[in-house]
Amino acid sequence: MPTSLGPDVRSAGETELGELARLVREFSVERDWEQFHDPKSLILALVGEVGELAELFQWIPADEAVARFSAEGRRARAGEEVADVLIYLIRLADVLGLDLGAVTRAKLADSSRRFAVHEVHGRAPEKA
Repeated sequence: MPTSLGPDVRSAGETELGELARLVREFSVERDWEQFHDPKSLILALVGEVGELAELFQWIPADEAVARFSAEGRRARAGEEVADVLIYLIRLADVLGLDLGAVTRAKLADSSRRFAVHEVHGRAPEKA
């Protein structure tokens, strides 16, 4: 019997994000963890995982971060924490019934309108 940890098998028309959402959902269902996956709990778990990722970089000078995390051990640890963040974000979107790909594309389109290249090229936009 295949499990959510089996090979990546996408159904017809399923996006990669959709497949990940399905795999994370199946993982949760198999363990009867859906009962713990209300939005507030998922947000708190997500914040915790972002904190763990931030902790890896906490005392690394910004201009050295890419070089230091190119070392395989550190790169792998960062990858684990990034994956944890993504898993909780995908699960939150799934519980809320959000199509993560669609809302991300809509947000990028809005940001493209708000931050025209000719107005912000090479500089950080100011907060209004």
